[in-house]
Formats: sequence, C-alpha cells, structure tokens
Amino acid sequence: MTSSPMDISNTRSKFPALQQDQVFFDNAGGSQILGTVIESIANYLSSTNVQLGASYKVGKASTARYAAGVVAGAKYINAQESEIVYGSSTTQLFRNLAHSLQFNQGDEIIVSLVDHEANIAPWVDLAERQKLVLKWWAPSKTSTNPKLEPADLEALMTPQTRLVTCTHCSNILGSITNVKAIATSVHKIPGALLCVDAVAYAPHRRIDVKDLGVDFYAFSWYKVYGPHISMLYASRAAQRHMRSLNHFFKSGDSLEDKIGLAGASYELMQAITAVVDYLSPVDEGVWDAVKVQERSLQETLLQYLNSRPDITVYGETSADGVVRVPTVAFRVKGWNSKELVEMVEKDTNFGFRWGAFYSNRLVHELLGLDEDGVVRISMVHYNTVDEVKGIIAAIDKVLSQKSST
Repeated sequence: MTSSPMDISNTRSKFPALQQDQVFFDNAGGSQILGTVIESIANYLSSTNVQLGASYKVGKASTARYAAGVVAGAKYINAQESEIVYGSSTTQLFRNLAHSLQFNQGDEIIVSLVDHEANIAPWVDLAERQKLVLKWWAPSKTSTNPKLEPADLEALMTPQTRLVTCTHCSNILGSITNVKAIATSVHKIPGALLCVDAVAYAPHRRIDVKDLGVDFYAFSWYKVYGPHISMLYASRAAQRHMRSLNHFFKSGDSLEDKIGLAGASYELMQAITAVVDYLSPVDEGVWDAVKVQERSLQETLLQYLNSRPDITVYGETSADGVVRVPTVAFRVKGWNSKELVEMVEKDTNFGFRWGAFYSNRLVHELLGLDEDGVVRISMVHYNTVDEVKGIIAAIDKVLSQKSST
C-alpha cells in the first residue's frame, strides 16, 4: 500500500518556531518543540505546580499528570511503566546506569567507537572502577562509512562478555544500525547485556524495545519534538544486574526507584503525553508519512552532494530510508568546515553546524578528520524539499565564489 503524502503545511503549523524567518537544519542537535507541548508545560506550571503525592485537590491533579507522562512514555516504546525512567539527559541517565551495574573483576565490556561520547565515557569509567576488560568495537571497514556489523562484534565476544554498547543511528553518519541482529548476537552469551543509544534514531522511526530485544535503550525527547528531558528503558530482567542508587527507604522495584534520583522535572515529564499524541504510535500511517517525507529530503540533498567530486559524504550515500535517516555529514575538498558553514549562514537564514558533535572518537579516530570535523545538515519531517533546495543553492553559490577567485 502506498503511503499518503504528508500535509506539510498542516504539520509545520503545529510548531511555533517554524513561523519565524529561520530554516532549522540542526535538528540532530535538538528539534523544534510542538505547540501543544509548550501549552501543556505552561498549563502545568500555572495550575498544578506542586509536590507530588499530596491528598489535596491540586496535589492529586499534579500527581495524575505526572503519572500520565510515565504511562505515555512507556506505552510509546512498548515497555512497562516500571521499566522506564526520565532524566535530565541521556548522558546523565547512562552515567546513573553505569554506577548501578555490578560486574566481577575480569569481566568484559565491548564499547563501540562509532558512538556519541554519552554511550562511551560511562563504560570506560565503569571498566576502570570495577577492573573490567574493555574492548573497542571498531568496524573492520572504516573508509567513509564505518558500520557496526554483528560479525565484527562476534569476533570480540567471549563467555566473559557482560555488556555491549552501540548506537541505533550515528549522529554523524545518519546510518542505521541493525540493533535487532546485534541483540541476537549479544544474547548468545548467557548473561550478556546490550545498551543502545537511540538519540539520533528516535526522531525518525517508531520504537519497540521488545521487538528489538535490547536490555537498555535511551533517547532524548527534546530531539523528538518535545521538552528537554530524556528517557531510559531497562528490561525487568536487566534490572536484576542493577543496584539501587536511591534512598534506603525506596523499594527499588522500578527503574525510577533505582536510578531516577528526582532527575526529571514534573512539568516536562507530564508534557510527554502531548508528544505521544502527536506521534500517534498506534497509527502506522503517521510514521509511513514521516519516512516518505524524510526520504525526499535526503534524496534531494544527497543527489547534489554525490554529484560533486570535491565533496565527500560520510555515511550512507544512498537515500534509502532502510539504511539511513536525514542526518547528512560531509566535507568539501579545500574547505574548512567552519568557514563553509559561516559563509553560508552570513547571507542566508539557514541554520546548520560544523564539528564532531560529541562523536569525537568516530570523527577523529575512525574517519581521520581534523578538529574542524564535518559539515552536518540534519533534517526532520517538518523540513521541506524547497528548504533543502535553498541550502543547496546557497552552498553552491559559496563554493562557486571561492573557486572563481
């Protein structure tokens, strides 16, 4: 069945920030927020901003809205309410998780070099603290499109493997990792756990943690059209490997009890219901339309980038939505990435970025790039093909000006 095209005007009308004279192509750093989310936060703060658990009328309303946020987040990823926890950032949640896990000296953990540092630093620290063997998972084919493949992982695994970490989608390359296949490989080792960073994946695809077979999974709602708050999933089975970091009188029966540490603001948590209402996970048509729209965006941009011999695209050069999302990184021969971005932005309303984006090991060690990193144009479904054509024209103009001097 062919998906219906997205009503882009109607979609964009739901995001107040899109009504200004600014084109947002830095969405991998943080998407724009839904108007309904803004309204929900304002309403909560103006009418129910009290401590949870009180028996008076407003207290009950506040507690109910908070609880609804938990229900919405859990249902959205097909998890139990006791299997999720909200926190200030994915970085913080992974740190909390790392401090809760307990392994034995000599156990092994395998960490992906393709990842954002949020899913690297906690495990490097854990290995040092608990005297674990740290193994680096580096793709055997590095070139310009390093991929996390199960075969490379299995070459590293032994009966002592206790934890494997990887990204669901690179925030530089835009390449999608086959997490389900990796989970199958990891779980061939009894007791081995898989921790996945889905921050760069979540804005673009529906999530089902049970289907993926992951043990730990995290992403940030502020990159999924919501407030600046993040969420971590840990299966009930995986929680048996975790000690509680919370107060002694907390039961520790849920993930929030174990590592929540009052790290999530109430007004942001309860607003997740508005995000989930927009994404309508029970309606497959919404996500089908998102994929169709995003394929058009990345196809338009990649067609231009691939046509120029002086441009190197890092990640998949195909616009196929099965293998990538519209986060596109590249370098132009003879150009400083910072200089190119700033020259385009100087005379236009396009907002995009240059750098390593906290994936320093990927950019510098695997891709072999300097401190200048890459140029990154990151799009989501509310962007338009005309916007993409506009930034292509702006880049082309800047490149032509320099080549003619």
